Amino acid sequence: MKQRKIILMYISKVSGHRQATVAIAKSLKKLLPDAEIMSINGFGYNYPLLENVVNAAYMGIIRHTPKVWDYLYDNPRVVKRSANLRNFLNKSSHKKLEKLFRDFQADTVICSQAFPCGMVADYKAANGLKMTVIGVLTDWAPHSYWINDGVDYYVVPSSDTKERFLKKGVPDTKIKPLGIPIRYKFAEKLDQKKVRKDLGLDPDVATILVMGGGQGLGPMKEAVKSLMALKVPLQFIVVAGANRPLFRWLTKTARTSARKILFYDYANNVDELMEAATMIVTKPGGMTTSECLAKGLPMVVVNPLPGQELRNTDFLIEKGAAIHVHDIRDLADEVEILLKSPQRLQAMSRAARENGRPNAADEIAKLVLQAAPAV
Repeated sequence: MKQRKIILMYISKVSGHRQATVAIAKSLKKLLPDAEIMSINGFGYNYPLLENVVNAAYMGIIRHTPKVWDYLYDNPRVVKRSANLRNFLNKSSHKKLEKLFRDFQADTVICSQAFPCGMVADYKAANGLKMTVIGVLTDWAPHSYWINDGVDYYVVPSSDTKERFLKKGVPDTKIKPLGIPIRYKFAEKLDQKKVRKDLGLDPDVATILVMGGGQGLGPMKEAVKSLMALKVPLQFIVVAGANRPLFRWLTKTARTSARKILFYDYANNVDELMEAATMIVTKPGGMTTSECLAKGLPMVVVNPLPGQELRNTDFLIEKGAAIHVHDIRDLADEVEILLKSPQRLQAMSRAARENGRPNAADEIAKLVLQAAPAV
């Protein structure tokens, strides 16, 4: 048997797309220890200058004019009108992809974002290659930019997502509802009180985890301030991400607050932080919510981005694992209601676990093994 060679493609170093490929790589190494695996920023590799421009534009839109993103996201008219541009970018990437696949003769390419998936699928079809191309979605609602004839399989988060792809005309045999790949440790059940104690928290006090993704987006400061005003025993864990003003504010606040506030910029023990938490106040990114589902952690969604995050929110609410607070001024009241409703919190936790797929990365690795082209 020829040595397996697998490429994992993502976009943006600090992103859920990259986290997904890291999880898949670990599962592949467990199942195929002799495989040679390359991880690559598919956008940055092909368009290093354009990547910075696109990232800056994207962040500017979602921060200042989110309604524009809502209009662009999976809008059939935009999809149709942008077809020529996407086709141009796909074709213009062929030269660099030719060098990549000549130097690293992959039999399988796994893409965790639609743009590199389209590039690789187009290159495969144009050159009659036999390699397997797998698109792995990291949000609960699919969009049409994923769809390309050169893709062999789409790994989607749930059967609900599969139904949406079927309606878009994707054959049933191509759609695998295996879940969003997350790290192994989120599947492990830990002792909550011990984790709290080890973190320096009170093991018997309700704990609110506040997160805003890797960029620390959303009204996180306002959320913490409003929750600190509640007249119930509470302690906080806050992960600020790249939000430096928030981190500086937390540094000052934690020194004088009567409440215990544990805070990080980035944390490599998010699984423990989620285990310690009674609930999480968060933006509904695909990776974060998948980790919460695996941990059985009730979610309070604030400030979801238009597009994918609003659709993620709809899914989580429909399943009973989350509530959506539309106005940050209502956050404290909604959280207090939940804290005083242990049965409802337990029901949300059960719903989360029922919809979690903590072993998705392993299932994707099995698909790679089964889908290997003849060599």
